[in-house]
Amino acid sequence: MSKAAEALHISQPSLSRQLKNLEAELGVTLFYRGHQEITLTQEGYYLQEHAEEIISLTNKTQQNLKRSQIISGELYIGAGESIAIKRVMDIIYRILQNYPQVKIHFFNGNSSMIESKLERGILDFGITMANMILLKILIV
Repeated sequence: MSKAAEALHISQPSLSRQLKNLEAELGVTLFYRGHQEITLTQEGYYLQEHAEEIISLTNKTQQNLKRSQIISGELYIGAGESIAIKRVMDIIYRILQNYPQVKIHFFNGNSSMIESKLERGILDFGITMANMILLKILIV
């Protein structure tokens, strides 16, 4: 808790009070508090996951708004592990060679995880295999 407070440039008691207030506001316990440690509850992990997604979306939005005439920006791609990804990786390699200011973030996961991240705006592009025959390319 002390290191977190230091990183946030606030006092440890102030951070503890703010976390207690957040728990009260949400009506859930976010942490198991021990003598010298603090551990996230299931609700705490849920909040952490969504907070990370919000930060990711914020960063992605800021980068996209800062674009100039040069082809640049960040592309978030999700895909499952399969041989079909080889072609995509070849294209990504060429993009990075031709446009060094483009950054590509690649996420590995199953079909439902990729579709969920696409629907929430975390990914720009998704590739999944359906019935091992049909390649689905999902773009939001």
